[in-house]
Amino acid sequence: MKKITIEVDSDIQEAFERASELEKQEIGSLITIFFRRSLASKNLVEVMEEIGTRAKDRGLTPEILAKILADEEQ
Repeated sequence: MKKITIEVDSDIQEAFERASELEKQEIGSLITIFFRRSLASKNLVEVMEEIGTRAKDRGLTPEILAKILADEEQ
């Protein structure tokens, strides 16, 4: 695995730093899915559907997602 650096708002940085290791791994997985060559020919809706499916397969529930989003809003 390689590391990358991306620019985000300070509140996003703070939320990421507070995230658990599992949440950080899930974010990394989402980025990987987004940039895969096999997805390059798909439109945004198809990519988002695949990301959602893979997130559910890995145990991300609507409740967990709501908690993550609520934590980021604070």
